[in-house]
Amino acid sequence: MSTDPCATTLIQRIGTLMTPIGPGPKHGAKMQTVHTIKRAFIAILDGRILAVGEGLGDAYIGAETTVVDAEGKLALPGFIDSHTHLVHAGSREHEFAQKQAGVPYMDILKAGGGIHSTVKATQDASFETLYAQAANSLAKMVQYGVTTVEAKSGYGLTWETEKKQLEVAQALDDTLPVRIISTFMGAHAVPKNHPGGAAKHVEQLVALLPKVKANHLASFVDVFCEKGVYGVAEARTMLEAAKKHGFKLKIHADEIVALGGVPLAVELKAHSADHLMAIDAAGIKALSQSSTVATLLPGTSFYLGHAYAPARTLLKEGVAIALASDYNPGSCPSENFGFTLNLAALKLNMTPEEILTAATLNAAHALDLGKTIGSLEVGKQADIILCEAPNFVYMLYHFATNHVRDVFIAGKPVVRDGSLNYV
Repeated sequence: MSTDPCATTLIQRIGTLMTPIGPGPKHGAKMQTVHTIKRAFIAILDGRILAVGEGLGDAYIGAETTVVDAEGKLALPGFIDSHTHLVHAGSREHEFAQKQAGVPYMDILKAGGGIHSTVKATQDASFETLYAQAANSLAKMVQYGVTTVEAKSGYGLTWETEKKQLEVAQALDDTLPVRIISTFMGAHAVPKNHPGGAAKHVEQLVALLPKVKANHLASFVDVFCEKGVYGVAEARTMLEAAKKHGFKLKIHADEIVALGGVPLAVELKAHSADHLMAIDAAGIKALSQSSTVATLLPGTSFYLGHAYAPARTLLKEGVAIALASDYNPGSCPSENFGFTLNLAALKLNMTPEEILTAATLNAAHALDLGKTIGSLEVGKQADIILCEAPNFVYMLYHFATNHVRDVFIAGKPVVRDGSLNYV
């Protein structure tokens, strides 16, 4: 008689199961190592993975077990979108013609467009409007297999609106099954006509950090370290203050110009440095000697027509890479995480194994969640996606198509047969 504990849910008849395993983040060549099981099962108990193995797993069936027939589907860990600007109002299709005409993004920004356009819309929007728009975007993300989403503020530029954005993210996390990780990014753009410029604005943002912490509004603090926005000195001031207040750190760095934001991120032990299309040799060397994850956002390069981050060079030098969408209304208005993975294959020249690791385990470590999510291992939260594909390579090859059919978050089915299973 079996002594195995009974599962609350048993997913069986999986065609192929693929997952990174072990501690992370995975660096360089180690991102190639992915565990594969044919004809697999996953047993779930109270939202966590009880067992993973070959066969049907019938020993884990009890009187109360829900059995899910995967019908030969591909099972993967839930995707983790570790860099988004989820909560905002409006859209920017009115700038699309300028972009098509070749007007640089920084020129649009200086003219009052770009981030400033979304700031105005977000400041004017109600909590309810912001919640509804973000929840709609989240529903699309989940259907593409995303089970955890990082959400930044940064379209407020005033305390009232930054707080409103973070409260919306908190409400989404409280009311929807998707896990939301909030980031305070007041240092996203310098307000127009701000007296004192970037340095004075950062000084004011530093003064807000105790309020963000006291209200439990964010786990991370991020800053846009870029020419014409916040320099390395301002980024250092913001991030050092955030660290003193107990926040974890991220940085937007080397998107257009390599200013030195990446070495700063490594020095301050940031969990991730993001964008990196213009990263230089000093930045690559710094990352290669650190646990800071390089989060690459190929969707932004695609949409803006910019160069792509040098993924193969980063991997050769032993850097840990994550992939994320950078979903936002200006430079990557798409919730299609699958397309992010397609671009990683087609434009970053990453292998399927590297892409899977980057979208799951390494992305989890970019959010300091690598011990609880990011892989299909015993004891981790049961965030699982089932895909209508013979293998992961097929999902990358058959591009811009949603192959995800079922999504489980903490063992609960939130997408079944391609349709949302929650209200």
